[in-house]
Amino acid sequence: MNRVLELQDITKVFHLGSMISRLRITAVDHVSFHVGSAEIFGLAGESGCGKTTIARMILGFEEPTSGQIIYRKKDGTPVTGKEVWRTAGVQAVFQNPFETFNPLRQVERYFFEAVHNFRLASSHSEAVARINKALEAVGLSYKEIAGRYPAEFSGGQLQRVSIARSLLTEPSLLIADEPVSMVDASIRMSIMNLFRELVEKFGVSVLYITHDLATAYYVCDRIAIMLRGNIVAMGDVEKVLVKPRHPYVELLRECIPETDPRKRWAAKVQLAESEQEEYLRAGCKFAGRCPHVMERCQRESPKDILVDGVLVKCFLYS
Repeated sequence: MNRVLELQDITKVFHLGSMISRLRITAVDHVSFHVGSAEIFGLAGESGCGKTTIARMILGFEEPTSGQIIYRKKDGTPVTGKEVWRTAGVQAVFQNPFETFNPLRQVERYFFEAVHNFRLASSHSEAVARINKALEAVGLSYKEIAGRYPAEFSGGQLQRVSIARSLLTEPSLLIADEPVSMVDASIRMSIMNLFRELVEKFGVSVLYITHDLATAYYVCDRIAIMLRGNIVAMGDVEKVLVKPRHPYVELLRECIPETDPRKRWAAKVQLAESEQEEYLRAGCKFAGRCPHVMERCQRESPKDILVDGVLVKCFLYS
């Protein structure tokens, strides 16, 4: 499988507080993964695990403290550093479409601006044709958006408009950060199906960032589960989520509701420490909540181990 995006040992450290009493928070801790050609790769975990920080580094909003991010253009040319987000081949779809667009600006202006900035057309009619083609890919048309403002669309429609805008440059990689968390449940599956169609019809690769394991299982090919800056499990989505190897993934899996009255919640859940405490914890970041915790978990950080095709960071398999 050709690799469109590759993260090599990425670390991001933030310093909080005053110069006298500064806290060092490692938001992303030596993370490595790749996104293949025409693949939907999921990056999942609870709030504060570091997944959005990774997206921000890929898009150039944050600089990695160490490590390298490599994007490969359609011709295979590698691009690193700030050049990654400057290329037309990498585009983003964000969580809230109503924050993506200025409410006082007509939506079509964003499309014409992108066409102009990337020199995608030499005339107005050619620009309209290009915009219409992108909109048709998401089930809309230029006539449906012309002259309209963001408030005149539903959340699902506006998210489709946002995806269409990202398709104008014919990218090879979409960074989708929680793209369905702000839309109605009835619309989520249609957007998930849209991502799958983009992969199958146009060969687009997608880095799908989410806290929702149900949608991740539905749409992703492979997945990485993050906990406090670490990837604790990574592999084929079926292997990672259906038969969890890591205790944290098992906990997340049990939190997904099932429509079976016989399967009522019976387990006693250990509440998490504060986000800051877990980040600063020595050893395994899940030790404070893990039902299988051992003495060494409190002082040592586990290594990655391959278990039945799944990369797992846990002492249970060492």
